[in-house]
Amino acid sequence: VQLQACGGGLVQAGGSLGLSCAASGHSFSRYAIAWFRQAPGKERECVTVISRNSGRTYYGDSVKGRFTISRDNDKKMVYLQMNSLKPEDTAVYYCAADSIISSAPLATRQTAYEYWGQGTQVTVSS
Repeated sequence: VQLQACGGGLVQAGGSLGLSCAASGHSFSRYAIAWFRQAPGKERECVTVISRNSGRTYYGDSVKGRFTISRDNDKKMVYLQMNSLKPEDTAVYYCAADSIISSAPLATRQTAYEYWGQGTQVTVSS
């Protein structure tokens, strides 16, 4: 599967931004999809994950209550709605796909994800 992330940009603190991840290829519904982010000088971190059928989600502590992940398997799309943005949310955001069985735990480590999008820059000004 190939992934392409888009929707990044510049927003003021407290604002909102939506990211999209478009997938191409077969069997999109077999993949859990995650958003990772990497800020300058920092390690890449897992922001959120959604299961194959949207039944389960994971959110990192820093984004709980502010970010929402969703997906549309028919359209092969995953979305990340980011509200109440903070300057510390500034990073390059990547979507990634992990082929898992439906009952497997959602992975938060990078090495679990086989396919990656190219990243989109999100900058939050104070």
